[in-house]
Amino acid sequence: MADDLCFFIKESLIVTPKKSPLVLRMIVLIFAMVCGIYIFSICLKQVSTNTEDGFSSVEVVERPCEPPNVEAWEKPYVHYPKPKTFKRAECACSPVRLFAILSTQRSGSGWFETLLNNHTNISSNGEIFSVKVRRSNISSIVETLDNIYNLDWFTSASKNECTAAVGLKWMLNQGLMHHHEEIVEYFRAKGVSAIFLFRRNLLRRMVSILANSYDQNAKLLNGTHKSHVHSADEAEILARYKPTINATLLIPNLKQVDDMATKALEYFKSTRHIVLYYEDIIKNRTKLNDVQDFLRVPRIDLTSHQVKIHKGPLSDQVENWVDIQKALQGTPYESFLHQDY
Repeated sequence: MADDLCFFIKESLIVTPKKSPLVLRMIVLIFAMVCGIYIFSICLKQVSTNTEDGFSSVEVVERPCEPPNVEAWEKPYVHYPKPKTFKRAECACSPVRLFAILSTQRSGSGWFETLLNNHTNISSNGEIFSVKVRRSNISSIVETLDNIYNLDWFTSASKNECTAAVGLKWMLNQGLMHHHEEIVEYFRAKGVSAIFLFRRNLLRRMVSILANSYDQNAKLLNGTHKSHVHSADEAEILARYKPTINATLLIPNLKQVDDMATKALEYFKSTRHIVLYYEDIIKNRTKLNDVQDFLRVPRIDLTSHQVKIHKGPLSDQVENWVDIQKALQGTPYESFLHQDY
């Protein structure tokens, strides 16, 4: 239509012989240019419209991550988190295993966790549920766990994008036993593996608890309380305190802790789990290889800067040692008097 219009105008102008030939030529040239611009604009608009329609019909589909070469039973334990707070970038398709260290206070769990966090690909985020509001009800617990396992929980241990195993340290008396049915269901549904860490010698554990409780008030290290130390000098200062143990309540207290560990193993027997003992790891560091294999991370030599506080015979660490000997002799706990570590 534009071409016909220009041709009609051109013909009309040409048949007017009264104008100057130069002027006519200029007018024809101007109208020809106008017509050219008009046609070009129409064509450009059509191309633009077609291009927009073409792009709008294309959907960007995110390609799913290729599952690793694992056996069928292990697939529920392989995850690809999509954090809300950051992008995993080139590690988006690196699989992540979820875990929880289940333990009791003063059983070596703090030291054990520093060993795990020494691994390049492991992030264990500490004793998250020591804060009571986070364990106030099962909804709060689940919300907290979801944030941790989606890599949206930030601590000094977070490896962020390329972590291969993420978890936390969870004491049995921090809502775990009270809500054990819901938590077991969560672990099974989400593919969370449990790492049980206990201490065989519960008497040494009791000494550690009493000494740590004393230091919370005494603050022996220059007015500062430390549950864990990183130098031999600090360890020696804290070890000078020798607690007095209630001999009358000793056996009931030991039995209570022993029973709680037994119940926990019973409650979580349907989950994927491994059972470790502090003394075994101290004596045989190859136990750490078992843990790394359990989490499906490459084996490396794991180290910790923490220094053990209470060393040597228990008789040197308890104020009323004679009373404790009498209380435990002839009981199932008599071996605690002689066992090391």
